[in-house]
This record gives sequence, structure tokens and C-alpha cells, in this order.
Amino acid sequence: MQKLKPSDSGFWILTQASCVAIEAGDLPFGTALKMGICGLLGKKIGMWNGQPVWWVEESISQNFNYVSLRSLLHLPEQQFCLLNRAIGLNHFFKTHQFCGKCGRKVQFVKNEWAVQCVNESCGQRFYPVICPSIIVVVRRGQEMLLVNHLRHKGGIYTAVAGFVEIGETFEQCVQREVLEETGIKIKNIRYFGSQPWSFPNSQMVGFLADYDSGELKFQVDEIYDGKWQHCDDPFPELPPKGTIALQLIEATVALCKIEKISKEKQ
Repeated sequence: MQKLKPSDSGFWILTQASCVAIEAGDLPFGTALKMGICGLLGKKIGMWNGQPVWWVEESISQNFNYVSLRSLLHLPEQQFCLLNRAIGLNHFFKTHQFCGKCGRKVQFVKNEWAVQCVNESCGQRFYPVICPSIIVVVRRGQEMLLVNHLRHKGGIYTAVAGFVEIGETFEQCVQREVLEETGIKIKNIRYFGSQPWSFPNSQMVGFLADYDSGELKFQVDEIYDGKWQHCDDPFPELPPKGTIALQLIEATVALCKIEKISKEKQ
């Protein structure tokens, strides 16, 4: 991190919790002087359209319009990932002002995303915590399992998801979460893709899987409703465009159609 000089220029990621400053539908662009952020701490965290992208420490400036990171899912993946990096770093540095081992102040480490205790006899170094979570769509023939979580009661139907526990693989987590939340067993688990999810520091790891056995019995403190959704039937409200949840659902629909066409040709 460095104090911003008036001549420092590029795109600026200004954050407040999980919100980002947006100007005319894009990240603010220009010099630190123009932005009114001289003297704040900042750091280059990437490039966008040939220009440096700066993350700036959180301030109470009211000169910008802040929007939720969730509302920016439509942005290109590279830009959305940079926003996640900035928000994740902001959360990390706000919550790691003091050493968790000896209680002394910490300072930024050069050339690393880390802080280190100023106490030479301690010297403990801390890195940003990333909390991995899985998300999976289970397919049964021409159907897929969709659930309506309590937090979206009566609204969005999505995939089963949950945090990875210490001492388990991603695949084990997929099996456990599906069994805990829906009561069924699955097979043929395969990796699909991932997405940073800085609310404030998660990483969504997506999987596809096939139904194996069991009857649906939902975890009442997690799931409000759920169903086997036929790929040809009208869908309920789904997660917004840009989410890995919607990508998994769309990929499963595509698999169902491929299998249907294959059977029709036989």
C-alpha cells in the first residue's frame, strides 16, 4: 500500500463493505487528484482496458454512488474478479489491524497480500482468509434438483450450496451438503467452474452431479421448498445472470437436451 499522489491515474475501486463506487456505469477513471483521494492508501491490483486498476482503502467519502457487488454480476469476468479482490482485501485489512498472536500493530508486507506484526520477536504474518464453498446441481434424467432457501422464501430457486469443512475434500463436501439438505445420495460428481464471492471472503466452487438414490427430505432450518424441475417445464425465478448458480442450471438444461436428442435418434 502507498499514499496516493495527485498524478496517480487509472481505474479506481472505492469500497464500502460489499459496495463499490460506480460512475456512469463503470469504475471511476482519472487521476487521484480528480477523484479527490490524494493521501489515501492505495495499491495497483490489476489492469483493465490497458489501464491500471487501483484499490483504495475504505473512506467515508460521499462524492460517489456506491452499489452492491451483487448488482455488478453482469460485468465481464475479469472486471468482476477485480472487484471481488478489492472488496476481499478491504475486509481483510479492516479486520487485521492487530496481531492475533501478541496483540501488537501490524503493517503491510511489500509484494504480498499480507500483513505482519511489527513486534520483531513475534513477526507473525497473516494472509487473507478465503472460505471455500461448493454449489451443485443434481440431475435425474430430464430433471434437476432446485431448492428455495429460507432466505429467499417464495422467491429464487437455486442449487444446493454450503461451506467446505476442515478435513474434507470438495467432493466429500458436495456429497455431505446434498445429503444433509435434501436427504438424497449422488454420484458422478464432476468439477464445473468457480467464482469469487466476496461477501465478504468466499470462493464458490461449482459441480455437476447425478442422482443415485433416496427420497427428498429437506432440512427445515435451511430449505423452505425444493423440487425435481423438468427441463421442458416453465422454470421458477432463478439466480441472476452472471452467477455460477445460473451457469450450472443452464449447463444442466443443455445436458438434458443433448440426452433427449440422443435417445430420439436411437
